[in-house]
Amino acid sequence: LDKLDKELESRRLRFTRYADDCLIFVGSKAAATRVMHSVTRFIENKLGLKVNAEKSKITRPSKIKYLGFGYWKNNKAKQWKARVHETSFKRFKDKIKKLTTRKWSVPFDYRIKKLNEVTRGWINYFRIADMKSKLKRFSEQLRTRLRIICWKMWKVPKKRQWALMKMGVGKDLARLTAYCGDRYYFVATKTYLVRVITKERLTKTGLVDPYDYYISRSWVN
Repeated sequence: LDKLDKELESRRLRFTRYADDCLIFVGSKAAATRVMHSVTRFIENKLGLKVNAEKSKITRPSKIKYLGFGYWKNNKAKQWKARVHETSFKRFKDKIKKLTTRKWSVPFDYRIKKLNEVTRGWINYFRIADMKSKLKRFSEQLRTRLRIICWKMWKVPKKRQWALMKMGVGKDLARLTAYCGDRYYFVATKTYLVRVITKERLTKTGLVDPYDYYISRSWVN
């Protein structure tokens, strides 16, 4: 499709193309209709290729999904900016959810390893997108899920009390928390467990925090 690139460049059109997936940007719906018809004719008549009419459409940038990205208008800066499309973010969350299910009985360090692989790969791909607020919330949810896993791993009140005391909790408070039972979400969000299994402690286990990793790798100011 190099010939298509050269044709679009000769027409001074703004475009981006990855393999056979191409976006062309114009200033109005009328111009979009005109360009779509003329470019379709060029592809089919000059290049001998068939344009997929079902996938080809005229739309605003905010309605586009392209290579996993969506777009939003920053009115203050008067610029369109990239964001992670909702379906792409949902797939990421589903992967992390699968890796943090308490039904998956694997060593904690192996779980952390698999989480880090997914986090690094996904954020490195989407690092040009603006997603600070999304990942800040998501990182908090991830820590909650990991607290739930720890609580299940400790299984019985005696072991839970021992684990809490080992992390510096006083005996009486550790015992009170340990006997909260298997109300996993309650324990992971409303008890002293939140104050001992902290972001810093999880980082020491090797966990790559999605928000922090994004900040360190992001192209967005």
